[in-house]
Amino acid sequence: MKDLDVLVIGRNCIDYISTVNRFPLEDEKIALSERMVEGGGQGGTSSCCVSKLGGKTALVGSIGDDEEGRFCLRRLRDFNVDTRYVQVLPDARTPIAYLFVNQNNGKRTIIYEPSRLPDIQIPPQMDPLLLSAKTLSLDPQTTRLGRTLKERISTDTKLVYDCERWKDHMEDMMDSADYFIPSSAFFDSRSDLFPPQHFYDNISKLDQMIQGQLIVTHGKEGAYYPLKGSLYHVPAPHVPVVDTTGAGDNFHGAFALAISRKLDLSQAVRFSVAVASLSCGAYGGRNALPEFEEAMALSRKLPVRTI
Repeated sequence: MKDLDVLVIGRNCIDYISTVNRFPLEDEKIALSERMVEGGGQGGTSSCCVSKLGGKTALVGSIGDDEEGRFCLRRLRDFNVDTRYVQVLPDARTPIAYLFVNQNNGKRTIIYEPSRLPDIQIPPQMDPLLLSAKTLSLDPQTTRLGRTLKERISTDTKLVYDCERWKDHMEDMMDSADYFIPSSAFFDSRSDLFPPQHFYDNISKLDQMIQGQLIVTHGKEGAYYPLKGSLYHVPAPHVPVVDTTGAGDNFHGAFALAISRKLDLSQAVRFSVAVASLSCGAYGGRNALPEFEEAMALSRKLPVRTI
């Protein structure tokens, strides 16, 4: 019996968030308006999203045995994420990200510390956990695991991949993911394959390169997906935006849960756009996460347009 809605495998970090009334120029000094600390990382935040929406979720990943790692664990547990499979590594350092949010428009700039933690491993003894999940959600840190995990999950478990930029083993993931979900910035990481200023053409080209369903997120524009020869667009709703941190992670978490709940593609994309948009209503990627019914109610109001 599958008792997990979504099993998330991916990165954890700690976010130090500072708000400013504008971004400074180079070699300029401006005053800080507000600061806070929050758990971060694509996997960590998306797992919190799944749980806040009422899904049963567990997270597989790693953190350092340091104060930052303990904070990350506390925040995951605050959201009732099952953290039994988060490995605490002795003498290791939890990655840190510094986020600067423009309080006038909610846009953020991130300076992050690349993880020095070992690659996530999924040993054979974790196969029962893999088999217990309706949906498997993988973040960019797990790109190399796509093919092997696809072979170890049941045929009715769907694999959802959060694609950030082109990485090693990307072709394997393109062949393995049931839902391949990049942001529009993915195209910028391979301008040799995807020419700038050709957004719709790039979606079509990428769609031909993957085996599963493609969904492309595009910031405040919402999301796009090709289906049966047509391209569809779900625009983001007009909601108050305080901070866009974590919006993409929350889109992926919401989408993975929607697929586990058997929503069809149009419903799943609209629901995920609604969740990502509402999550921008407070600083940090987790403090404005909506309840399931609030997000579902908003999603029903969103149009699906043919391009």
